[in-house]
Amino acid sequence: MSADFASVRNHNERAVYEAVTAQAARFPGLADKPELLADVACVALNRLTPRYIRHAVDFAFYLSERERRESEQQVLDAVEHAFGFVQARTAMRARG
Repeated sequence: MSADFASVRNHNERAVYEAVTAQAARFPGLADKPELLADVACVALNRLTPRYIRHAVDFAFYLSERERRESEQQVLDAVEHAFGFVQARTAMRARG
């Protein structure tokens, strides 16, 4: 039996990518460097509990409104932290 896992993904990925893109303009030293924005996304995703899904509608169906709001806030908090972290590390390297 051969299993197809191509449809399995982390639900937080898209939300994090969208939040990074939306907030990038607030961080001029990072906004024009795609490799650093990818680092921000990685740091943020590593702070979040992975939620693996096959279809976004499946995930939304099982969440209450409160849980959905909490999940959105966790993504925003993780992205905010990640921007600060990457910005600080970039500044340290520039001084080094």
